[in-house]
Amino acid sequence: MTKIKTILVSQPKPTLVNSPYFELQKKRKLKINFVPFIHVKGATLKEIRLQKIDLSKFSSIILTSRYAVDHYFRVCDRMRFKVPDSMKYFCQSEAVAFYLQKYVVYRKRKIYVGERSFKELCPIISKHKNENFLLPTTDKLKPEVPELLNNLDIKWKKCVFYKTVISDLTELTNVTYDVLVFFSPSGIESLFQNFPKFEQNGTKIAVFGSITKKAVEEKGLNVDIYAPSPKFPSMTMALDNYIFKSNKK
Repeated sequence: MTKIKTILVSQPKPTLVNSPYFELQKKRKLKINFVPFIHVKGATLKEIRLQKIDLSKFSSIILTSRYAVDHYFRVCDRMRFKVPDSMKYFCQSEAVAFYLQKYVVYRKRKIYVGERSFKELCPIISKHKNENFLLPTTDKLKPEVPELLNNLDIKWKKCVFYKTVISDLTELTNVTYDVLVFFSPSGIESLFQNFPKFEQNGTKIAVFGSITKKAVEEKGLNVDIYAPSPKFPSMTMALDNYIFKSNKK
């Protein structure tokens, strides 16, 4: 194994000072850089109106990410729609629910929280069959989400409130890293759109999730580090294990 000294994470730099990435960097004496390979752009009001969404018809909102939270309230504000106090919020994780406090008084709202995955949120949603659910989402919605919702026998509708856009990565043209870390197929798409002739050579590739792994392999690349797994539920844990083995020689 080649020793790992540099890592590029295809996401924005963490805002928390105690991020596991910073701890990993210090522990293994690495250089870790963060460059978002994709970014989010809000859909225009015209694009939303073309989807024929009447915000007043929905009694519950399904929120899968912080982006969904931001863009739902952005659209409501732009459309001059006052979100009723009776609105119910179904959040995929505690992190999303906590972020919701940016817009609402948490203790005064009906907020339901899943464990982590969307599948884990579904049993909670299924207990509220009389609600009319809105799913503010990206144009890159995972196929499993509508499949799971359709199986719940509930009234729901999705609306694209924001889009995933490829970032300009020209600043990385002459830069190399020992490890590239990806979290979505869109990140892989960005890599090849920016660098059509990219070859893996000795670069190690770390991926999070089976869908991302499949996207990497379809491009003829090898996956060297994978998460989540029973042993390594987080990306930083998987990286730490791999780096420990490769750098101990």
